[in-house]
Amino acid sequence: MSDTTRAIAEYWDAAATAFDDEPDHGLRQEHTRTAWARIMKSWLPLGPADVLDVGCGTGSLSLLLAEAGHRVTGVDLAPRMVEQAEAKLTAAGFAGRFLVGDAAAPPTGQERYDVVLSRHLLWTLPDPEAALREWVARLGPGGRLVLVEGRWREAGQSGVPYVAGAESLPWNGGIAAEDLAAAVRPLVSGLRIEPLSGDAALWGGPVTDERYALIALA
Repeated sequence: MSDTTRAIAEYWDAAATAFDDEPDHGLRQEHTRTAWARIMKSWLPLGPADVLDVGCGTGSLSLLLAEAGHRVTGVDLAPRMVEQAEAKLTAAGFAGRFLVGDAAAPPTGQERYDVVLSRHLLWTLPDPEAALREWVARLGPGGRLVLVEGRWREAGQSGVPYVAGAESLPWNGGIAAEDLAAAVRPLVSGLRIEPLSGDAALWGGPVTDERYALIALA
């Protein structure tokens, strides 16, 4: 583990306690929770599916998946995030498997999934394009890659990195939809982009930056 990766893991581990205070993290407000449940239903298969939630955080999306009848495996680098995800599903009466590990190379062996889901993770990775290749390789026939991403800082804008070394990460500050599509397109049979910035319910209020979902078929 590099020094930057270790610093990132320690940052998110420390952030776990307050992570769910953000409306789109904890999904504590009913209208925000309902908005995410609705839109995720449109991205996933109708029947029960095996879903790998990479960078699962405190498990808010994992819980929505379990409530919808899907079988969930969550992976996160931060142990405290994984603890909270496990506790969240247990408290709600749902089963899920959660693993501490590198979301860019999930420690799930040769298992294949119907869906690989990632939300707001790629900007934290030292080699996001390698992660994309790894995730597509984890999909079974007809599988789906669902990436919820955005661009939070324009190129050239100044900003203090959230951990030392973060400024050197390839997609620090997020990635524009057209750029992510260009990186994913050679790996899949087809993809589409859904703009999400205009749906304030997803974020707990209006946003002005670029947010979107990329849904791709293996």
